[in-house]
Amino acid sequence: MAIITISRELAALGDEIAHELAEQTGYRFVDKQSLENRITSYGFNSSKLEKYDEKKPTFWASLSKDRDDYVHYLKTALYTEAEMGSCIFVGRGANAIFKDIPGCIFVRLIAPLSVRIERVKSYFRCDEKRAKQIIEQSDKDRAAFHRYFFDIDWANPTNYHLVINTGIVHPTSAAEEVRHLLQLLVSPDTEAQLKIKLQNLSLGQKIIHHILYTLGVPIHFLEAICIGDRVVLRGVANSQSAVEAAVAGAQQVPGVSQVESEIQIIQEYSVMP
Repeated sequence: MAIITISRELAALGDEIAHELAEQTGYRFVDKQSLENRITSYGFNSSKLEKYDEKKPTFWASLSKDRDDYVHYLKTALYTEAEMGSCIFVGRGANAIFKDIPGCIFVRLIAPLSVRIERVKSYFRCDEKRAKQIIEQSDKDRAAFHRYFFDIDWANPTNYHLVINTGIVHPTSAAEEVRHLLQLLVSPDTEAQLKIKLQNLSLGQKIIHHILYTLGVPIHFLEAICIGDRVVLRGVANSQSAVEAAVAGAQQVPGVSQVESEIQIIQEYSVMP
């Protein structure tokens, strides 16, 4: 079992290589539509997805609760898909969300601007000027998305195991290189570690969802760190009753036996009348 994430520039053949890689490895390619379908199945409106999907939100959208909901449901969808078995994700910040998790391979696809322009011209049936504008906007959006939501440099090669120039490497060869890297880096031990880590992350998401969305307990910046059936809650609340409600809520989630709270209580400051 392993997870492959593909970060790509526009017109760097991300989907093509993901499909080829799926053929070579037997892994599921979780494409954009499949991931969006899962997110919207949780109740997150598809029109809201457009505000946040691989772009920095506008000023007003950044102030909306929808921003936090988007990240929560995106993580939930990715963890759920990953728990189902070996899979391939393209974009959506998957490399940041699965960062430092054993058994994950992070790939970045690039291509020379001249090659990307020709591909965009062909795909969108536009002239060179318009193609360049489309590419520049896409690069700007994706870089801002990763910086805003995950605080990482999208273009930094040190965030990836492998960077491939698809201007000179055919999709079949690119997939073969990723598959070879997979064989080198993923062992039975890392597979076992990955399964345990995914179980813990998925359980943490379920706890957060139950506390914030089902029970509506007002905990800010809530985290649920799970190690087996033991859970540590972290965040900020303005009352002890909220902390107690969060702890009680976590205990209601199947698979949880012990809950510890590291939630800080910060009283809201109010001006004397």
